Amino acid sequence: MSRADITAGPHSIWRYAGLLPVGQDPLTRVDSGTGMTPLIRADRLADELGFTAPVWVKDDSANPTHSFKDRVVSVAITAARELGFDRIACASTGNLANSVSAHAARIGMRSIIFIPSDLEPAKVVQTAVYGTTLVGVDGSYDDVNRLCSELSELDEFETTAFVNVNVRPYYAEGSKTLGFEVAEQLGWRLPAQVVAPMASGSLLTKVHKAFRELSAAGLVAQSPWRVYGAQSAGCSPIATAFENGWDVVRPVKPTGIAKSLNIGNPADGAYALDAVRSTGGAMAQVTDDEIRAGIRLLARTTGVFAETAGGVTIAVLRKLSESGALDTGQRRSSTTRVTG
Repeated sequence: MSRADITAGPHSIWRYAGLLPVGQDPLTRVDSGTGMTPLIRADRLADELGFTAPVWVKDDSANPTHSFKDRVVSVAITAARELGFDRIACASTGNLANSVSAHAARIGMRSIIFIPSDLEPAKVVQTAVYGTTLVGVDGSYDDVNRLCSELSELDEFETTAFVNVNVRPYYAEGSKTLGFEVAEQLGWRLPAQVVAPMASGSLLTKVHKAFRELSAAGLVAQSPWRVYGAQSAGCSPIATAFENGWDVVRPVKPTGIAKSLNIGNPADGAYALDAVRSTGGAMAQVTDDEIRAGIRLLARTTGVFAETAGGVTIAVLRKLSESGALDTGQRRSSTTRVTG
């Protein structure tokens, strides 16, 4: 792989196919145009928060179904095709459901989506419109995910790829593309600091992995970076473990408005702790009121209207900068990851 190979590729996540575990053959890729989303220089946000270094916002609401989940689903459904599955499924709090049903509709693959029955009506409509089989489950996301784990073991689901269960290793690798893009968009430089929202913890760990791979491949200059994790106080098992110095993430029952981050038993929590600690970063949690204020602050200073996960990220950015955990004067770029 070289920078020239990447820039000559498609204007999507598949320009990084050489750094992904599937999709080497363009004919097997499920490409909905996901990726290469805007990296916005947020000078007004930086001024308001007291940063003398530049702050950047990665706006993944520009993806086809308006969230970063399009990255992971594109890779997972490509893997499902290559492995011979004929149906795709998932457990979701909304954004993943939208992405899985849309990608399945694009290639004519059957899909079945399991969601908590109290999901926001707007997200339910966004999923149902694609003609998927939609199943509401009375319980939290963790209840839904346990159900999907059990179903994946049944004979009648042996040809079904559950994106966040039996093809999860491929699914998780899709998150690396966000890190790849940030480096490329910064002129093949790594940001000094990255703030990322955490649900399962996979996004944060895979962005960290992306930077390691870019460095190992010689695509960027070797330089240190720190990663920071953001959670809602209504569902903060990873941040709570970090704050208490625990090595084990203790499950919680999710509450609060940031439902897209409400995973009470995060699969990659331990890895997120390791990534943050090994890079010298930090984690924080914020209340519903702080999340609302974060949404308004981002909109008012950048013109980006994010969902609650974006509000969590901005609110934590503010909290960490005010506490001194984030360096507001780094010469290299500070990057804020915002999910839309």
